[in-house]
Amino acid sequence: MEILFALMVGLLYGCGLYLLLRRSIVKVVVGLILLGNGTNLLIFTAGGLVRGRPPLVSPDATSVSPPYADPLPQALILTAIVISFGVLVFAVALVYRTYRALGTDDLDALTTTDRLGEVPEAAHAPMIPSVVATRTNREGD
Repeated sequence: MEILFALMVGLLYGCGLYLLLRRSIVKVVVGLILLGNGTNLLIFTAGGLVRGRPPLVSPDATSVSPPYADPLPQALILTAIVISFGVLVFAVALVYRTYRALGTDDLDALTTTDRLGEVPEAAHAPMIPSVVATRTNREGD
């Protein structure tokens, strides 16, 4: 079973790195997701696959009797999931703002605008939808 998980980690890392090298910024974000999932599976596999009881100490014992599941890799994976979700949300917000401002998700086009200093005027406009702006103007009248 550990061999299958090792192959799956390699596949997730390979696909993630392949997508990180693509020109579309959306594919870069998907590559980050795959790398995060591969890392979680790697930590889970490195912790050891044990079919055992939860690591609870009975009232009359001084230590946990084997076999028991190690809770440390599970806690690390849970923390990594929360952190990767936060990074994902931040990356999606940046991609959305970039696409709205520049109208493209091509990384070559994004670096071209930096080199030439041709940032469109829409990049400096606030992200307030027209419906909300209209309502606030009417309420102020």
